[in-house]
Amino acid sequence: MSIEIPTVPPHKANKITTDNSAAILLDVRTPSEFSARRAIGARNIPLDAIPATIAAGTLSKDLPICVLCEKGGRAAIAADHLIKAGYLDVHVVTGGTEAWTKEGLPVEGTGRNTVSIERQVRIGAGSLVLIGVILGFLVNQAFFGLPAFIGAGLVFAGITDWCGMGLLLAKAPWNR
Repeated sequence: MSIEIPTVPPHKANKITTDNSAAILLDVRTPSEFSARRAIGARNIPLDAIPATIAAGTLSKDLPICVLCEKGGRAAIAADHLIKAGYLDVHVVTGGTEAWTKEGLPVEGTGRNTVSIERQVRIGAGSLVLIGVILGFLVNQAFFGLPAFIGAGLVFAGITDWCGMGLLLAKAPWNR
């Protein structure tokens, strides 16, 4: 059974968190993405830390929580975890930080350029495909299995909106 995850546009999320000082604007991106640019007032708990945060009970189940990431995919996963754990008022900010910024809502950050997880996945997947093809021609045809495996992983990620490579890259030291 699939849970319907409520969404709100960025300006509505801004109003919710501005009108209610106890409301939480939760950014689930990596710490490096968060430090580069974030909605003012956002609290950072990376997606991979959400289950531990739920287990620790550090977020009130009764407060409004507006969840965002860069574009919305990771926020939907985090919101799903929160809703299944009994959080009562959870919304995903449609379009994430990217839409928040485009709407001219207040942002802050170091300005340090970071490579988003999404771009890191594209770079990693493309590199593995290229390496597999080159090795398949030059060394052994068995290496053609690598691009096939990566392709299958990308199809799976597209269908399920769950990307193992992205979750793995989020734990990499340069994303901390």
